[in-house]
Amino acid sequence: MTRADIAHLYRGYIACLNEQDWGNLGRFVGEEVQYNGETIGLSGYRRMLEDDFEAIPDLRFNIELLISEPPRVAARLHFDCHPKGVLFGLPVHGRRVSFAENVFYEFHDSRIREVWSVIDEAAIQAQL
Repeated sequence: MTRADIAHLYRGYIACLNEQDWGNLGRFVGEEVQYNGETIGLSGYRRMLEDDFEAIPDLRFNIELLISEPPRVAARLHFDCHPKGVLFGLPVHGRRVSFAENVFYEFHDSRIREVWSVIDEAAIQAQL
């Protein structure tokens, strides 16, 4: 897979998330996906994302920076949203917050096998 191929695949994954097209999530995410070192599987990954959209109805993944070096992708994602209640232990309760996520993905057989994510919780806290 070339750098352009994996970047295109990743953009398709982000579109799948933003459309909440859960039926096609398995096109992008492997059955035994790991998240921050823990194997949660495709069903756990889907549940995590569904919970995110339940907690943040206007959630949208926006790519700020994308670097591809097959089999890995590194991205900085930006979020500008109104979480309904508590987010990462912080009492947001409908207030608008803006924050970033720095995330690395490793692909295997054209699907995400590992995800390492760090969310800028300090940015959220500073806005409250």
